[in-house]
Amino acid sequence: MSLRILIIDDHTLFRVGLQGLLEHRGIEVVAAVGDGQEGLALAEQLRPDVVLLDMRMPGLDGLGVLRHLRQSGLRMPIAMLTTSSNEQDLVEALRSGAQGYLIKDMEPDDLVLALRDIIAGKTVVAPDLAPVLAKVVQGESVTARDPSPFSELTPRESEILVLLAEGQSNKAIARNLGISDGTVKLHVKAILRKLGVHSRVEAAVIAVEQGMRAANRTEGTRGLE
Repeated sequence: MSLRILIIDDHTLFRVGLQGLLEHRGIEVVAAVGDGQEGLALAEQLRPDVVLLDMRMPGLDGLGVLRHLRQSGLRMPIAMLTTSSNEQDLVEALRSGAQGYLIKDMEPDDLVLALRDIIAGKTVVAPDLAPVLAKVVQGESVTARDPSPFSELTPRESEILVLLAEGQSNKAIARNLGISDGTVKLHVKAILRKLGVHSRVEAAVIAVEQGMRAANRTEGTRGLE
């Protein structure tokens, strides 16, 4: 499958090098620019399959570009490609509509695979950042809040959502709860449907934002299907 990529990154050497790496792997880079405002105009004009967007840029930064693109109605996937493993950056990017959060030191072939997953509709976060999500979950303070995002979840689904937010796979969740992988998959599907999201990462971000922590797991639900 041919991919058309727009790169927006203010570091010239990285931008040029990344363009060469992608083109060597058969991916078309329709443009590679170092300015957020220019990137916005090119995204509108060229309509690439994916926008690869740096987080830290002078003037209009990556999050600003991301929000402007979404507010203008452009729906192509946008992936942050950054050096930042800051938990707030990760949460803000996903909440603002990014479909990927990737780290610049990843292997080029892994980047290509991530881009193809993103095109296929998946939300992709660098594997090393799963613990960052877990850290955010553990660090959230318990405050009075509207429980409505989770009001339709069963106790078992709430328990699984916490484990999702800690970055655990279906297999790990099944092992922890003593249930089958298939049962976990069914619960995850129900969680996504009830929360109105399309990916595990989006569900995890909601859990993080609402302060759902491991300490909040419902007691006495183990073994329930």
